[in-house]
Amino acid sequence: MKSSLMHLVPPVSRYRVISQFPKWYTPEACLQFKEHFHAQVRAACQQSTGTTGFCKDNFDRDYKATIGVDFEMERFEIMGIPFNLQIWDTAGQEKFKCIASAYYRGAEVIITVFDLADIQTLDHTKQWLEDTLKENEPDSSFIFLVGTKKDLVSDAVCERTELDAIRFANEMHAEYWSVSARTGENVKEFFSRVAALAFEQSMIKELGKTAGHVAQIGTGNLIKLERSLKGTPESTTRVSRSCC
Repeated sequence: MKSSLMHLVPPVSRYRVISQFPKWYTPEACLQFKEHFHAQVRAACQQSTGTTGFCKDNFDRDYKATIGVDFEMERFEIMGIPFNLQIWDTAGQEKFKCIASAYYRGAEVIITVFDLADIQTLDHTKQWLEDTLKENEPDSSFIFLVGTKKDLVSDAVCERTELDAIRFANEMHAEYWSVSARTGENVKEFFSRVAALAFEQSMIKELGKTAGHVAQIGTGNLIKLERSLKGTPESTTRVSRSCC
């Protein structure tokens, strides 16, 4: 049944096929200076028997603000292995705070977002991160600080804001990125980076569990996380995004 399901899954967009480890946005706020996947992960992937918004690939000018929590599932192919990101987008309004906290738990990646055109939103990111970390084990998640709406500010303003944002990111032990949903600038690169880091971490964890056994990669038995969707023949990891 699993092999037949594999053939029903549509091919991954070429923009979401990752064969080389994606680079960072800026070295000043990068925590993972690596150019290649872990050797153990590369070796395991070479044994694979599997087949092979940002979320919708378009910018919606009339997009409504998130009410409570929004959810997207994004498919990648990394080193020949199908890989899913569950993206939980939580609303930034205070009235949704008690609802959103439940969706932070168990996140492999935490993305805290602010508006490059509104410097005050940067101050809010620390509190959002503190709230998110309360729901997760220490050092269990990759943390990103992302400045959005880059298209709305000049290069000079963006550069000044990024200096403050990188300082914040270093204090938060986060990796910093600037993006624009409208123009698509850095969006593909950012999510490729998120997916690659989450994939490698999940692979290493599962390879540790299967030490001494033959890993069945690409058949749904590897990286079968507790938060995986039942019946999904691909590997799944969870991302929590908190807004300014």
